[in-house]
Amino acid sequence: MAETTLEVGAKAPAFTLPRDGGETVSLAEFAGKPVVLFFYPKASTPGCTNEARDFTRLLPEFEKAGAVVLGASKDSVKKQENFAAKQELGVPLLSDAEGTLCEDYGVWAEKKMYGKTFMGIVRTTFLIGADGTILQAWHKVKVPGHAEEVLAAVQAL
Repeated sequence: MAETTLEVGAKAPAFTLPRDGGETVSLAEFAGKPVVLFFYPKASTPGCTNEARDFTRLLPEFEKAGAVVLGASKDSVKKQENFAAKQELGVPLLSDAEGTLCEDYGVWAEKKMYGKTFMGIVRTTFLIGADGTILQAWHKVKVPGHAEEVLAAVQAL
C-alpha cells in the first residue's frame, strides 16, 4: 500500500461513513461549504486527544467562518463515541473501520516507531473547498498550534 498524496486542486474523494452518535456523514451533504477533514491515528491517545480537543475548542470560530470540521480514524463507532463522550468533543468523528477513506486520501502508510515498522494513519488534515477540491493539505501534522493554523487558512478563504 503505497502512500498517495492528494494534490492541491484535486477533487476530494467522496465518502459516506458512520459517525459517533449513530448517524452517517457524507461529504456531499456539505457541498457549498468548506470542510476541514482531519485524520488521527487512534482515539483516546494523547496526541489525538489534544488535536480533537483543539478543533472542538475552535469549532465556534470554524462555524463562524462557514466551515464544517470532521475527524476520522479507523476506530469503531463505539470507540469514537467513548472518545467523544469522555473528552466532551464537539466535532463529528467518522469511523473508517474498513480503511477506505484512509486509502482514498493517502493517509494509510508505513510508519516507524521505536525501531518497528507498521502500517498506520499518518496524522493529516485536508481543507476541502466549497467546490469539493483540495485547497490545502497538512501532512505529518504536529499537534500544538495545528488547529489554529487550519482555522487561519479557513478564515483567509
